[in-house]
Amino acid sequence: MRVDDIRGQLRKRGVSGISALRKPELVKQLVRSMRAGAGRSSTGPSGRATGTRASAGRAAATKKSAARPASSRAKAAPANKSAPAKRAAATKATAARKSAAAKKTAAATKATAAKKTATAKKTAAAKKTTAAAKRAAPAKRAAAKRAAPAKSAAAKRAAPARRTLTRSTGGGTTTGGIRTGRGTGRSVRSSQVISSITDRPERPGRSLITANHEVIRRWARERGAKPATIAGTERDGRAGVLTFHIPGYRESSRIREITWDEWFHTFDLRRLNLIYQEQLRDGRQSSFFRTESPDREDG
Repeated sequence: MRVDDIRGQLRKRGVSGISALRKPELVKQLVRSMRAGAGRSSTGPSGRATGTRASAGRAAATKKSAARPASSRAKAAPANKSAPAKRAAATKATAARKSAAAKKTAAATKATAAKKTATAKKTAAAKKTTAAAKRAAPAKRAAAKRAAPAKSAAAKRAAPARRTLTRSTGGGTTTGGIRTGRGTGRSVRSSQVISSITDRPERPGRSLITANHEVIRRWARERGAKPATIAGTERDGRAGVLTFHIPGYRESSRIREITWDEWFHTFDLRRLNLIYQEQLRDGRQSSFFRTESPDREDG
């Protein structure tokens, strides 16, 4: 009950001096008044009237009590209404998590399938390549067999220009058109080998070496050189130190011209090499030469 209602009840019951009281005091006054009225109702008509007023008070209290649960229910209603919403939100979140997990699983499955497909394609391509190679192998072998005679013929034609002659002569060898032995010097190893008249120097001023008779004859002819020996060096009826008589170059009274047969007989018998130049570094013709023996430590 409100304060004004309590005061109205007290005034109806004839209670005065209540205007300054607060609600707790007003309730006490009303309770005392109702108890007093209940005592009077047992004697006469006034008691009945009092009883009526008491019944009215109890009815008001009952209405108040009925009103209170309704308000409590009204307050609890939002809470009760929010519970289903929370459950619905929780259900939705769970469904979203399950959907995300399902998507991840599907993506992983798809990636695995793609990898398997790629592997299968690679394997198939490798098998195709192997099969093609196997099919092509007989054709390649047949082509190689057909080409072999041509290569052999070409090698035979090129052999005179490239082959390395090796023969035993007095404990030494003739290799790549020159002779080698225990006394082969640095100048031999650093010189360009000329094994035929088709060979050419790599550059002007290059040191050359040969044992080929045709190369030596051509070199001498281009310079007007004659085969010769040094008088007084003859031994056992054959020429001694071999040299060339080149007009205007190293002229000496001891130089004695001999025939090419004599010169080459001694040259081959002593297993000599000829170290020489075709041109100087500036491109001019060179007449430099010297003989070298691979069987002597001093050359």
